[in-house]
Amino acid sequence: MKRRVILGVGTALTMPLWAQERDALAEIRSRLSNTALLRGQFEQRKTVKGFKQPLLSRGDFLVQRGRGVIWRTLEPLASSLILTRDRLVSRGADGTVQQQLDAAREPAVRGITELMFAVLSADLAVLAQRFSVSPHLKTAEAWQMTLLPKDASLAQWATRVEIEGDKQVRQVQWQDGLGDMSRIRMSGHLSSPALSKDEEAWLA
Repeated sequence: MKRRVILGVGTALTMPLWAQERDALAEIRSRLSNTALLRGQFEQRKTVKGFKQPLLSRGDFLVQRGRGVIWRTLEPLASSLILTRDRLVSRGADGTVQQQLDAAREPAVRGITELMFAVLSADLAVLAQRFSVSPHLKTAEAWQMTLLPKDASLAQWATRVEIEGDKQVRQVQWQDGLGDMSRIRMSGHLSSPALSKDEEAWLA
């Protein structure tokens, strides 16, 4: 019995790093919930160079797989950010459009929205295309991933991203090309209720 345990440990120690990372990613993929609709609350803390105190905002979010993301800030100022495959829209507290970027005119928009979907839902296939992914299994449920961009253009948006979670993504932290650091904590994950009429229209 002891010899069998020793052999098992030895095999793990001599397993190539790429194989260990492959197995860890497969395990993370199996742990993640695959719900089509996900709602929750967020708290975002951003540390900006030149400011002593971090910028704090709170709100709620909605992610519908294959369609888009609605990111609603409630404090300190109400606003909404809507991302779909083809556009990025910013709305004020009253719902009026303040800014809109379309992928047809701004090709970079599709890349930004694709990455946001991938980060918020831990879409490992998409993330692996754009980042070098280093996974870590923390406990029987919790996991962590460190992402380093593969190309310089992406590094302007994020020089390093860390994602933590279990069945859902619980925290995302990234540092941008200017050295500013953002940390988003997500909680209260629910797969209901269904989209409202306004949400349907925003994601149409």
